[in-house]
Amino acid sequence: MPDFRCSIASLVDDEPMVGTAPTDAEVLLVESPGPWGRDAVSDNRLPEAVREHLGSMDVKVLLLRRPDGSAGAGTHVFHARATETGYDVRAAVLDRPEDLLQLDLARMPAYDGALWLVCTNGKRDRCCAEIGRPIARRLAETWPNATWETTHLGGHRFSGTLLGLPSGITLGRLDTDTAVEACAAVERGEVPLPLTRGRAGRPALDQARELHVLAGGDPADELVAVPGPTRRQSCGDDKVKGTTRYEVRETESVGG
Repeated sequence: MPDFRCSIASLVDDEPMVGTAPTDAEVLLVESPGPWGRDAVSDNRLPEAVREHLGSMDVKVLLLRRPDGSAGAGTHVFHARATETGYDVRAAVLDRPEDLLQLDLARMPAYDGALWLVCTNGKRDRCCAEIGRPIARRLAETWPNATWETTHLGGHRFSGTLLGLPSGITLGRLDTDTAVEACAAVERGEVPLPLTRGRAGRPALDQARELHVLAGGDPADELVAVPGPTRRQSCGDDKVKGTTRYEVRETESVGG
């Protein structure tokens, strides 16, 4: 199926996005201009020693590049750890990529600005490139310093998708217009529910529970994960995986 588009198939099937944000509690973001391969952490233009170092780390690694392809002085690095409200983000600009080998993540200065990380790795999934890159360029018009293209966030069938830091709010099914509006809402501390996959850094069920409450649901309601249909989830391969939706469990009435 050479013309298959996972994002279109997911939208046509009305696949739920709730609870699909990345669950990684720790993320390392490293600037790497230029092309990325399908396995971006090992296939990029960083020095070999840096690629090997990143591949050996027990942490989720994402690569970054500017939407216009530019590369300024130094190599930007961000380190994010999940908190109760989102992520604690630290940042540094290294003189050389090789300086990453000795970088003490715990000593990096705090970073209090916004980051919009748009998934665009076309070698991994064509929807990310076709939909994500125009979104990144559009966001960069408003947030030139905060906007980055990034490697695989997961859930490319929800392209365009992005991770917002420090909030952790992960958005999906964006286009160039809704992305600007949604990011502006997140920047105001709001959660644009129709476009939100969940808050990254938390288990999927916790993501779904938060969105249920924000949508007006009772905090005492019990949500359960229900298996959904098995489906192809990427343009990049023919593998199929199971899906999950989250439902409110009915409570039995008490008394006569």
